[in-house]
Amino acid sequence: MGGLKIYAIIKTGGKQYRVNPGQTIDVERLDVAEGNTVELDKVLLIADGDQVTIGMPTVDGAKVVATSKGSGKGKKVIVFKYKPKVRYRKKTGHRQQYTRLVIDKIVRPGVAEAKPVKKTTRRKKEVTESGA
Repeated sequence: MGGLKIYAIIKTGGKQYRVNPGQTIDVERLDVAEGNTVELDKVLLIADGDQVTIGMPTVDGAKVVATSKGSGKGKKVIVFKYKPKVRYRKKTGHRQQYTRLVIDKIVRPGVAEAKPVKKTTRRKKEVTESGA
């Protein structure tokens, strides 16, 4: 059982993706600049070894953090419409825009993230001579 890793199923752009940390995926175009991070909070399922959490419809408090590696266009798809006997032909093309994401981490609900500890300074109490 040593080979089991954490993975999640997320929904973005009307599609569902199975993602692992470190994986690179192409999703429908997101308005994120290259190098910025994005949090995908529509997590449908998280599996960590034998622990599986299924959302109804999403897992509350879970998110997937990813870094944008830029956007691009997919291959051209030719759309050809044709009706016989009426001389109707229409040829168009389409290139779908996408955003390339690298999955950084999967945050499970109820598991606290390691936040930097804020140092606090304590004030010393003043000692009064009359109260001593």
